[in-house]
Amino acid sequence: MWAIVRRKVASGSSAASVLGQSLSKIRPAAASVPRGYTTTAKEALLLGGGSKIVRNVGHYKYLGSLVSSKPVREVMSFLQIDSPIQVQHRPFSSDKGDLVDAVVPFMGESISDGTLAKFLKKPGDHVEVDEPIAQIETDKVTIDVASPEAGVVQKFVAKEGDVVEPGTKIAVISKSGEGVTHVAPSEKTPSKASPEPSPTEKEAVDKPKPKSETPPPKEKPKAPAPPPPRPSATEPVLPPKERERRVPMTRLRKRVATRLKDSQNTFAMLTTFNEVDMTNLMKLRSDYKDAFLEKHGVKLGLMSGFIKAAVSGLQNQPIINAVIDGDDIIYRDYIDISIAVGTPKGLVVPVIRNADGMNFADIEKAINTLARKANDGTISIDEMAGGSFTISNGGVYGSLLSTPIINPPQSAILGMHSIVNRPMVVGGNVVSRPMMYIALTYDHRLIDGREAVFFLRRIKDVVEDPRRLLLDI
Repeated sequence: MWAIVRRKVASGSSAASVLGQSLSKIRPAAASVPRGYTTTAKEALLLGGGSKIVRNVGHYKYLGSLVSSKPVREVMSFLQIDSPIQVQHRPFSSDKGDLVDAVVPFMGESISDGTLAKFLKKPGDHVEVDEPIAQIETDKVTIDVASPEAGVVQKFVAKEGDVVEPGTKIAVISKSGEGVTHVAPSEKTPSKASPEPSPTEKEAVDKPKPKSETPPPKEKPKAPAPPPPRPSATEPVLPPKERERRVPMTRLRKRVATRLKDSQNTFAMLTTFNEVDMTNLMKLRSDYKDAFLEKHGVKLGLMSGFIKAAVSGLQNQPIINAVIDGDDIIYRDYIDISIAVGTPKGLVVPVIRNADGMNFADIEKAINTLARKANDGTISIDEMAGGSFTISNGGVYGSLLSTPIINPPQSAILGMHSIVNRPMVVGGNVVSRPMMYIALTYDHRLIDGREAVFFLRRIKDVVEDPRRLLLDI
């Protein structure tokens, strides 16, 4: 159509009349057509597609109504009222007057859906703007669904346990609180007393119905009663013999199980061990913990010492920081340390970025921040993505010795354990020393035993004598 308009304009015809005639062909004008109307999505795209003619014409007609007194920008916005490309003023709601919809937000590049774990509010509860009303459980993190407006929860349109995608509506919020039923979804409103039947209905009920069929001469044997329905998985079931109850796995737990099994199936895992005398590192912590806290505002722990030791070991043995990709080996020129954190909902592994450029204070602050977020369930996917080497501290739970499993796609993981006083021979004398077993599980396809042992020896040397970090020896 625009090609015809351009040819007629070039021949000298008025742009307004040509455009008006073309629009009449699209939608013939009737005598009863009002001056203003809402275009359909197809017409809006056709008329508001950004044509040079529409942008340059100062006035034109639509359905016989002259709009020369309106700016082109205002007319364009009028034509695009119902266009599907209009921009919402708020990304997580769709206004319907007093009612707004609470929808599932974007959950991350690698997450396409999640499970509606639980509602934090119930119908009738007042909510503020951005206040969480539900939690979505994904393979990696738990995400809150926030209220788009302040108001009252009118109703829920999804149930706990439903699989939802970004943009799925789960609740309706009333800004004014009108028409809200103050009943939780699990409760049922008592049914109103049914009205008494009319006299005609009473006669129809009292009058015996004629028998349509004669009963069969012999009554067939009754089929055995079906077994009682199994109770739902959410209810605790304790059979008298088995004493078991069935609970569905969370998405995070299923994801962890899948990754760990894939790790066993993919890597040629081998574990080597060593032991570390913690005397000097614990003395360093005891001597400077108060001054460290006063200056940096964070406590000095043992984990920062092991992270610095691991960074030194990875710099000495770069193959442990590498990874196999097909037929190639990818060497990383950065060191991002993943810290395994056990939470009530499952195992998460936040990442300390560029640990090789951090000092003790920076590492302790990063550990505290990530651990707090992990326990609160507010850690983001970006804070757990990547990582080139993992440290798992089972010693906080009292583990004496273990063989940790590699966190794919990394190639090695360091396991720390509890500190136990054991008799050790020092200078020809048997003395009591605080000792810790450390373990390195590595991919034997990429890392040989020589590199693994040298790495653990470097950890041992640095932890037993932290002055090596200052002298770089």
